[in-house]
Amino acid sequence: METVEVEGGLRIPLSRYTMASTARQFARVALRTTTRRTAFVAAPRQAFRQGGRRYNSSQAGKSGSSPLVWIAGAAVAGGAGYYFYTQGASGAATKEFKPTQKDYQEVYNVIANRLEENDEYDDGSYGPVLLRLAWHASGTYDKETGTGGSNGATMRFSPESGHGANAGLKAARDFLEPVKEIPWITYSDLWILGGVCAVQEMLGPQIPYRPGRVDRDMAACTPDGRLPDATQGSRHLRDIFGRMGFNDQEIVALSGAHALGRTHKDRSGFDGPWTFSPTVLTNDFYRLLLEEKWQWRKWEGPAQYEDKKTKSLMMLPTDMVLVQDKEFRKHTERYAKDNDAFFKDFAAVVVKLFELGVPFPENAERMTFTSPTPKRAAEMKPIRRDGLSVVRR
Repeated sequence: METVEVEGGLRIPLSRYTMASTARQFARVALRTTTRRTAFVAAPRQAFRQGGRRYNSSQAGKSGSSPLVWIAGAAVAGGAGYYFYTQGASGAATKEFKPTQKDYQEVYNVIANRLEENDEYDDGSYGPVLLRLAWHASGTYDKETGTGGSNGATMRFSPESGHGANAGLKAARDFLEPVKEIPWITYSDLWILGGVCAVQEMLGPQIPYRPGRVDRDMAACTPDGRLPDATQGSRHLRDIFGRMGFNDQEIVALSGAHALGRTHKDRSGFDGPWTFSPTVLTNDFYRLLLEEKWQWRKWEGPAQYEDKKTKSLMMLPTDMVLVQDKEFRKHTERYAKDNDAFFKDFAAVVVKLFELGVPFPENAERMTFTSPTPKRAAEMKPIRRDGLSVVRR
């Protein structure tokens, strides 16, 4: 049987149908192995979630370099398809491969199955940093000039990759690089798909996704200063988000992403998580803002707040603006009381953010994805304990 070599040295049959069947078998073997490994490394996170609180900041780990990364990438390259397939031995008839929702779902699955592969990275998940990558790739959009946004993935190049606001995002780009072995998906679409996957796999709302972004060269890099400066106040937030076309309610809804992840001394200079469950999306960011007592942290780093009770959580000056500004505060209070309302508005504004400035084809429809481990959402139900969200396994 004739074969063709794709990126990464993988050889697959010419027939797309035979190719897909072979690769799906390969993918199942690879992902079963990944799942076994994840079952072990995820255990500490499960214990952490049961406890509900984590009081010590952890150092950022290095991106994993397991051979499984490359196996998974190669498996999807075959399972999702190649650019073209050839009819007949002569290879005269060549058709462009057009990925379907099923193909994108397979890419989603590979990302989802790898999120917790390195328990030493932050709080055991690459989810928060993948969401930050998608956010920062999109948040450079300027509605007046039509420049920036997720269409282009220009953070691959200097100087944009070196902008202060993008410090640490190399970890996310490196994490997704093996998946880019799939030749038909652009970096621009892949980065956003990674963000969609991160939100959903961290028990957030379903985020509709529309492909169609194209990659651009370094000439399209945006100037520094288009992303929020955490040391600033309400006027700065309205200027930055207003440039993209967001109103006060949308600013507050997007800020709820700070329920996830943590800051790092060696990146932004700030230090610590915003919530006690940094790998589970809830409305606790708003609840903590309103219910905890906050004070300036006494340390040698940049000005940031800490909670008086445990001194383990942090808030940025731009976070505190959401309770200090009366217009922002009314939305903060609404989301603190109603997690469903937060999820609904968060999903809508994230879709808007991810699609800013993208010239989608007329027939590009939004698609949705399901977790490759559906029992996860059913088994991990948010409950309340002492006014804080924790998760029961």
